[in-house]
Amino acid sequence: MDAVTESSSTDTLTRFRLDIAYDGGGFNGWAVQPQQRTVQGEIENALGMVFRRDPPTPRLVVAGRTDAGVHAAGQVAHLDLTPAQLKTLRRRRSVPAEEREDGAMLARRINGIQGAHPDLVVTKAALAPAGFDARFSALWRRYQYRVADSVSRRDPLQRHRTTWHPAHLDVDAMDAAAVSLVGLHDFASYCKPREGATTIRTLQEFRWSRDEHGVLIARLQADAFCHSMVRALVGACVAVGEGKLAVGDVVLLRDLGDKTADAFKVMQARGLTLMEVGYPDAAELAVRAQQTRARRSADAEPALRLTP
Repeated sequence: MDAVTESSSTDTLTRFRLDIAYDGGGFNGWAVQPQQRTVQGEIENALGMVFRRDPPTPRLVVAGRTDAGVHAAGQVAHLDLTPAQLKTLRRRRSVPAEEREDGAMLARRINGIQGAHPDLVVTKAALAPAGFDARFSALWRRYQYRVADSVSRRDPLQRHRTTWHPAHLDVDAMDAAAVSLVGLHDFASYCKPREGATTIRTLQEFRWSRDEHGVLIARLQADAFCHSMVRALVGACVAVGEGKLAVGDVVLLRDLGDKTADAFKVMQARGLTLMEVGYPDAAELAVRAQQTRARRSADAEPALRLTP
């Protein structure tokens, strides 16, 4: 399949898709910030080293900017390489035959700079199909949130990605509350609003269950999530599980359009993981990106953040 190419003033660019996983505990979120360690900053620093003789350093466009402490198993980003950078990437071929493809070489170079036991890994890199845009081509984002309550097995090896809760939680009530929130709605009550930004989202799936160790697992999927939405939705369901809110209260709060400060607590970032970003078939990527850009422009929405 042909790679995405874009014209600049001097070069034709070749686009690559990166699939990325990271432990968010060591990062101050995704986006580059002065004097802060961030996921984007670490990857772009690595790219700067790989292509130090072929400026400018490639910049990443991400499916969604995660906040400090939020993890990712299936983050997606793209970058564009100039012909000179592509030539540099292909210069070193003293690697196993199965790793000589351009994408594999790119992932190998980035990962090699991260060290022996990194908290950030490019799990896959590949030439992007025509029309691919990591952010605007996405159809949906899927998250998972883990809560270990008083009856769960509390595994210290999972403490960095699990929130421990001191009380017993009613998972059936939490699941009923979650299901009642699914659909196209204004989720202003469960977001940190931004001036000019829409809070209307399609929550496609929201369920709770316990795993084999009794840990409560929330699974959420939406076309996109506004700022703080995932952790707020989880927090409301935890309040239901404690008996502090009734099942029907979560819809009443949503329809009020203005969350009261003491209705529920927004949950910690540590339990949240971006699991997967979904995209249409290759033939529909460009159309999807165009539609999403047009909608964002109509909403006058700033750069999308997908997690709280």
